[in-house]
Amino acid sequence: MRRYLAVGLDAYLCLLAVGLLVHSCLDSGGTGRAIALLVAQLLVLSFANQVLLTMAVRASAGKLIMGVRVIRLPDAGRPGFRRLVLRWLYGLLWLPLQPWRRLRGPATAGGPERPAGRPAEPDEDLAGVRQVRRSDLRSYRAAVRGRTG
Repeated sequence: MRRYLAVGLDAYLCLLAVGLLVHSCLDSGGTGRAIALLVAQLLVLSFANQVLLTMAVRASAGKLIMGVRVIRLPDAGRPGFRRLVLRWLYGLLWLPLQPWRRLRGPATAGGPERPAGRPAEPDEDLAGVRQVRRSDLRSYRAAVRGRTG
């Protein structure tokens, strides 16, 4: 549930920031230009939140608020730039189309489609990262230190 609340917070914060910037777009000249500026601002803020902030602190703004961290699999390390960009593009381009795709296509009993060879784990996404609670990550690190120390 924390993951979904974090995603909702991220979307709200991004839309709020763009809403605050809309005044600058309305004075830009035409409706088409204003829409293009809004979309560009939305993409830049989304990228900064989902990729750059996650690289810096292992979480987007919504995930920070909800106490969720993004880790690389299988070693629980910090995800790299390439994985985070892939994850951002996946969330931006593929996920929003899923409700429309499900309504249009026949219902399948197998659940969501995944690439061949990928486990159907609920907290993993296609970029090879996982979202975990911050407290669980601290416990994991303490356990690993205890085994090696």
